[in-house]
Amino acid sequence: MTTTVETPALSTLTTLRLGGPAGRLVEATTEAELIAAVRDADAVGEPVLVLGGGSNLVVADEGFPGVVVRDARRGLTVEDADSCGGASIRVPAGTPWVDVVDRAVEQGWVGVEALAGIPGSTGATPVQNVGAYGQEIAGVVSTVRAWDREQSRVRTLALVDLAFGYRTSLLKRSLRADDGGPSAFAPTPRYVVLDVGMQLRLGTMSAPVAYPELARRLGVAVGEKAPLADVRAAVLELRTGKGMVLDDADPDTWSAGSFFTNPVLPVEVADTLPDGAPRFAVRSARPERTTGPSLGAVDESLVKTSAAWLIDHAGFGKGHGLPGPVSLSTKHPLALTHRGGGTTAELLGLAREVRDGVRERFGIDLEPEPVLVGCSL
Repeated sequence: MTTTVETPALSTLTTLRLGGPAGRLVEATTEAELIAAVRDADAVGEPVLVLGGGSNLVVADEGFPGVVVRDARRGLTVEDADSCGGASIRVPAGTPWVDVVDRAVEQGWVGVEALAGIPGSTGATPVQNVGAYGQEIAGVVSTVRAWDREQSRVRTLALVDLAFGYRTSLLKRSLRADDGGPSAFAPTPRYVVLDVGMQLRLGTMSAPVAYPELARRLGVAVGEKAPLADVRAAVLELRTGKGMVLDDADPDTWSAGSFFTNPVLPVEVADTLPDGAPRFAVRSARPERTTGPSLGAVDESLVKTSAAWLIDHAGFGKGHGLPGPVSLSTKHPLALTHRGGGTTAELLGLAREVRDGVRERFGIDLEPEPVLVGCSL
């Protein structure tokens, strides 16, 4: 049965180290316990927050009045592995994502090596279609098993059902109602991820390297391959240099990662940006083959630009906000950090300052990437 434990402040359960208390905290160690905790809360109208690694949450200072359900399950099952079909694996949602990448590189499973160092749980990765350095989880997901809170049953969602897009999916979109406000299920999606099925090619060499910065670090051309372990190591070096690998001793990593998503703009809007503004192709989130979505078809009507560049060129450089308790990271302007002794209200104030400054300078609205619990911009 599920275990109800003493309720700590959510600041102790999130990488931002912010957030007030929860109404109660339940730790689920089996799938049945996880489902029961969510189902029972929904039956009596109690708000539900399913928590993995806490790396993508901004929680109000007032806390969360409902039940926080922590998925404590861990593991990885290899369902099949051969040179013809590749490796088919299934991972419980609570498993730390870094463990999956490490295992994949060790075993010679291709397709997630550029996603090294991303904090949080495996169950969170398909929700926002986690991606970095030219790879997205959409490139390897085969199915997601989830508890459908609306239909009160377990469902298996295939790749086509998940409707992946840039940092979004069917799962994430269920957090929003038709009018754009929070849905009845928020701050947890309608679909609570139970486990994630993945299909990965076997090999010692990576998927084609699609990100120029990573290619330069590896000493290869864009589109070429590199040893899996080298790609993982290079990504970890790049992320560490930007304060994007958690480190208790480094306040620059006390963040929710990238606070804003990179804007995807119509070409005519992107053409109004100053010379030097980064321009990236917008590609399908569903690849034609399992080598990563970076190789999907290009949408010529859209351009992706860099939120970090917009923030910096709107006058908000690295470390903006110091010496206060919240600031932009001194290593990367896209991360909003809490350096201790601050509040969620202060962090959101900084986020609004940055958002409004970018809007005023460039006419572009930045969208927050973390889930906002009990608060808003």
